[in-house]
Amino acid sequence: MAETELACVLQKPRHVVRKFQARPQREGEGAFVKRSIGRFELKYFDPFLVLDEFSVTAPAGFPDHPHRGFETVTYMLEGAMKHEDFEGRKGTIKAGDLQWMTAGRGVVHSEMPAAQGTAKGLQLWINLSSSNKMIEPRYQELQSKDIARAARTGVEVRIVAGESMGIRSPVHTRTPTMYLDFTLKPSAHLRQPIPPSWNSFVYVLEGEGVFGMEKTGPVGPHNLLLLGQGDGLHVWNKSGKPVRFVLVGGEPLGEPVAQLGPFVMNSEEEIDRTIDDFQLCINGFEKAKYWRSEATMDIEG
Repeated sequence: MAETELACVLQKPRHVVRKFQARPQREGEGAFVKRSIGRFELKYFDPFLVLDEFSVTAPAGFPDHPHRGFETVTYMLEGAMKHEDFEGRKGTIKAGDLQWMTAGRGVVHSEMPAAQGTAKGLQLWINLSSSNKMIEPRYQELQSKDIARAARTGVEVRIVAGESMGIRSPVHTRTPTMYLDFTLKPSAHLRQPIPPSWNSFVYVLEGEGVFGMEKTGPVGPHNLLLLGQGDGLHVWNKSGKPVRFVLVGGEPLGEPVAQLGPFVMNSEEEIDRTIDDFQLCINGFEKAKYWRSEATMDIEG
């Protein structure tokens, strides 16, 4: 089999310890997502709060809603989404583009399909440490053409965050994170290092791959694989078609988690204060008082 050899040899490869099929659920207005992290079977995988694979067609979408205390990472696969927030920021995230939004102390925004047709992508929520939960919001956005890429025999990778094959993404991650979009051609073999102290998972997008141990069975789309401890991951493509998956890892925060919908803090008292802040439009939510997105006004009108 063709191999992609990285500089370091894996001393303790990670194995798959649990597998979850992403399940559909309602979200937003008339929208469905396939959720894997954030369901009752896997409420939290430190530092990851939610992983959704979304497929949304107008008029369904995610109109005006708030966030506090974490980051949302939107990675488009097909189509496009329009984004607006209460600071007046607007933009369109197209196929292959990335939006890394640090909500910090408060963001209210909308995410709606940009045009006719279906918008598909992944949205990952990454927790922030207690010291970062109330920082000022910020955005990091990359068009598809600007996302770092690397390739070796039979393997291509888009480096959304972190590093692979000696290439590093420019995205700054307040919670140390790797986010790699791999495509393996038939007969390809990948070895990808992962920091030993990090939690990590795989989410399969297309095709079938063998993950962790060569003698295990192949895994197909919409499956999330939690990886055990180790210094990296082996992947084989033993099928006749390419396999595409994302490999995500992050440094655990090891802090208490209190969550109420789109608010994630460290205690119930902080959640109560957040609800008050949002309802009173104070402490980061001031501009929410009179703001409505264009998409919401179109719906209401």
